[in-house]
Amino acid sequence: MRAIGIDHVVLRVSDLDIATHFYGTVLGCRLERRQNDIGMVQLRAGGALLDLVAIDGPLGRRGGPAPAPAGCNMDHLCLRIAGFEPEQARSELAAHGIAADAAAIRYGAAGDGLSIYLRAPDGNGVELRG
Repeated sequence: MRAIGIDHVVLRVSDLDIATHFYGTVLGCRLERRQNDIGMVQLRAGGALLDLVAIDGPLGRRGGPAPAPAGCNMDHLCLRIAGFEPEQARSELAAHGIAADAAAIRYGAAGDGLSIYLRAPDGNGVELRG
């Protein structure tokens, strides 16, 4: 067996509309499909999907308590951003009321590169990189 990439990441979220706005509008993931009957929105991030599951929906209730700042359901998600310019990204995030740390060189799937960290509305960590 040999993994060749990420197919999708599933995040349990407290407010599906706020999370959809954050990952879709703020971070630029494209709406792929909405499944209201199970409480899930799927967004496309390049070749991968980001599935947002409402904690009060049929799928979300199976996962237990809601994510919280003191106990998130994952450490962080790293998204590759086309034409990534750290300071421009920080400025765009600030316009949405979202703070991000200073850019630093970190190692990822494509090697060393500049990235920034921020927190999603549910407290999950998000890393953005070029």
